[in-house]
Amino acid sequence: MKPVYELDVYRLAEELSDMIWYEFDEWSTKAKNTIGYQIIRSSDSIAANIAEGFGRYSTADRKNFYYYARGSFEETKAWLRKAVRRGLVTDLKLEKYKLIIDELGPKLNAFIAKTKTYTSKPQK
Repeated sequence: MKPVYELDVYRLAEELSDMIWYEFDEWSTKAKNTIGYQIIRSSDSIAANIAEGFGRYSTADRKNFYYYARGSFEETKAWLRKAVRRGLVTDLKLEKYKLIIDELGPKLNAFIAKTKTYTSKPQK
């Protein structure tokens, strides 16, 4: 099995959070203190939860953390939409975010779906 940092879904999550991290430096203090720290935390949590789930033993634990990653992904998109509406993200940068988001979302869903769920066998 590959290490977590070699998985496409993890690498895309890292790429998204790194883009947001560097974007943050260009924002005003007001934007940093409101949207900025929130979007950094949520975007960093995507890869962090994938990694934590990957290190868990039980399938149920793994899936829970992957669900947390998906929640953080949705939160990040919400903050990004807010940043766009408030003029913090240019159209050019938005296109770059969109490329990653459009690839990461389906990969994250597929990653969760292929994490096998085991049920206990019926008693004889």
